[in-house]
Amino acid sequence: MTLSKAHPLLSRRSAITVFLAFASAYFLSTLIRGITATLSPTLTVEMGLNARDLGLLAGGYFLGFSFTQLPLGSWLDRFGPKKVNLAFLAVAVLGCLAFATATSFIGLLAARMLCGVGLSACLMAPLTGYRRWFDASAQLRTNSWMLMTGSLGMLMSTLPVQWLMPLFGWRALFVGLAVFVMLTMLLIAWLVPAWQNATPATDSEKSVTDSGYSEVWRNRYFWRMTPVGFFSYGGMVAIQTLWAGPWLTEVAGWTSVEAATGLFGINFIMLLTFWTWGLITPKLSRNGIHPDLLITWGLPLSLGVMCLLIIGADQLAGWTAVVLALFCLTSSFVSLAQPAVGQAFPAALAGRALSAYNLVIFSGIFVVQWGIGLAVDLFKSLGWGTVASFQAAMTGFLICSVISYGYFLWSKPDNQQP
Repeated sequence: MTLSKAHPLLSRRSAITVFLAFASAYFLSTLIRGITATLSPTLTVEMGLNARDLGLLAGGYFLGFSFTQLPLGSWLDRFGPKKVNLAFLAVAVLGCLAFATATSFIGLLAARMLCGVGLSACLMAPLTGYRRWFDASAQLRTNSWMLMTGSLGMLMSTLPVQWLMPLFGWRALFVGLAVFVMLTMLLIAWLVPAWQNATPATDSEKSVTDSGYSEVWRNRYFWRMTPVGFFSYGGMVAIQTLWAGPWLTEVAGWTSVEAATGLFGINFIMLLTFWTWGLITPKLSRNGIHPDLLITWGLPLSLGVMCLLIIGADQLAGWTAVVLALFCLTSSFVSLAQPAVGQAFPAALAGRALSAYNLVIFSGIFVVQWGIGLAVDLFKSLGWGTVASFQAAMTGFLICSVISYGYFLWSKPDNQQP
C-alpha cells in the first residue's frame, strides 16, 4: 500500500534518540509489571493474600492493559505514538501513586489495573512508529531490542527491589516509580517527532484506512498466530512476571532472597536472549528465514523444558531457576510473531494490527496468571500438597500450549483473506 505524504525514514541519529526515549518508558513498564513477583512474599503476609488473590493482583495489570488495546490501535494510527503514549503515561503516574497509598486488596487491584491502562502504549506506540520510520530489517531488530530493554526492567524488578525494600519499603518505591515515569514523559515530548497523518492515495486505500479492525479480523495470518500468542507468549510472560517466584519459594523451597537472585538470573538470560535476537533477525530475514519457521522449530523446545520443570520439581529443586530460564529462553521464539504480524499489514493499519495482537498476548497473560492461581487453590482444597498442586496447575497450562502449537502447525501458513 503506497501512501502519499508518507513518513520518511529517520536518520540513524534520530532513530537512536527516538528508540532511547521509547525504550526508557518500556523499561519502566516492565519493571512495574514484574515487581509483583519480587513483592509477592511481602504482600502475601502484609495483605493476607492467597494464591488466587496473588494471581488476580498480578493479572490485574494485564487486565487493565487489555481493556485499552483496541481503541489504542485506532488512536495510534490517527494521533501517532507521541501524543498517545504521553496521555497514557499520565494515567500510569496516577496508578503508581494509588498503589503506594492502597490499604486493601481491592485498592491494590484497582491501582494495578490503572497501572496496566497507563503503561499499555509503551510497546505498541514505538512499534507503530517504527513501522513507518524504520525499514523492515530495522523493525525486527528494534522489536527484539525493545524486548531486551523490557528484560532489563524485569531484571531491575528482582534483586535491586529486594535490596531497596528494607531501606524504603514498597510504598516509597512506587512513589519513586511515579517520578521516573514523569521524567520519561519529558524525554518522549522532547525527542520523538510529531506524527503526520499519511493520506491514502486512492479510494481503495482509503477504504482500508477507514475499515477499523475489519481487515485485521479477516486476516488468516493474524488468526494463525493467535493461539501461540495467547498461550505460549502470554504464558511465558505470566510465569516470568509472577509464577516463577512462587515456584522457587513454594515448590523448590528457596528463601525470598534466593528466589529474588534466581529471578535476577532468569531476567538477565532474557536480556541476553533478546539482544541476540536483535543482532541476528535482520540477517535471518535477508536470508529468507521467516519467523514462522523459527517458531515451528523453536517452540517444541519450550514444551519439553516445561515437562522437565513439572516432572523434576523435587529432583531439580536446586536447578529450578536454570530450568525456568531455559523455559523463557526457548519460549522467546514466539516473540518474533509480533513484528511478523505488524509487517503482514499495510503501514496505515500497523497500530490496529499490533494492538489487536497485543490484546491477544496480554489476555493470555491475564488468563494464565489467574488460571494457575485458581488451579493451585483448587487442588489444595481437594487435599493435594503444595508441590502437587503447582505441578497439576502447570500441567494444565502445558496441555493448552501443546494444543495451540498444534493449531499453528495445522493452520494455513499464507496471508490470504478467508
